[in-house]
Amino acid sequence: MRYDSLEHFQKWAPSTLAQGPVALLFAEDDVELDSTLRHHLRLGFKSVIVFLPDQFALEAELEAKIHRITLNCAPRDVVFDTVNRVIKAAPGVWFYYGYNAEYLFYPFCETRSVEELLAFHSEERRDSMMAHVVDLYADDLDVFPNGVAPNHAMLDSTGYYAHARHDSEGQPLERQLDMSGGLRWRFEDQIPYERRRIDRVALFRARKGLLLQPDHTFNEPEYNTYSCPWHHNLSAAVCSFRAAKALKSNSGSTFDIPSFRWCKSVPFEWKSEQLMDLGLMEPGQWF
Repeated sequence: MRYDSLEHFQKWAPSTLAQGPVALLFAEDDVELDSTLRHHLRLGFKSVIVFLPDQFALEAELEAKIHRITLNCAPRDVVFDTVNRVIKAAPGVWFYYGYNAEYLFYPFCETRSVEELLAFHSEERRDSMMAHVVDLYADDLDVFPNGVAPNHAMLDSTGYYAHARHDSEGQPLERQLDMSGGLRWRFEDQIPYERRRIDRVALFRARKGLLLQPDHTFNEPEYNTYSCPWHHNLSAAVCSFRAAKALKSNSGSTFDIPSFRWCKSVPFEWKSEQLMDLGLMEPGQWF
């Protein structure tokens, strides 16, 4: 179904936001838009909602399975504002948010649905799930000059770091970490400081007063924690070509990067087991 605006969607499809989990996908461009939608449909979301400009084309068969809302996703604050409007409209519902050319993975996602994942997570009294944004990139920029190649994707097998997160008075925040690594770490000179973190609370349960902030954290501190106080919880990964796209589309960086590959690059297998083996997501107590 196609809607002219979020208000139009809420008027004509109010039941869509009544039951989750719901995927909110934002199309900054049309790169790998179809594959992004198909991936999240396979994960078992109750609804997949995509925000994109009118001129972006989708296959009729695919468009019939999703809710399409007209939106120009630039500047970047538009995304945060839209997520917050959805939060306000649907308290109690689980959401995922991400961008085109990004793919959500979680432990055992090949055989278990996202609904099963969040049912278990809810039983552990968690209302949010931390994710690492794992940078993907094409193995050959001469062949794939925009850095995007799902069938020839690489990722960094090492070089990920955790730093204690501090409050405005310099005190460490409990169970909160700033994560770095991937392309944002290796090409940090090309990326603004505030965009280098790779932690994102990608899955969360909406509640009254909750706000997503422009740094991908929430105004509720517990939502920004990686686990509860008594044991490790599940975490997820968002495998993303977004940094590669940005570095190769920016005239200030594209000519300085002949290749994204380095000695620690490995082919991405598109399997949750690989991400767990690399320590990029945590199965917690979910066996």
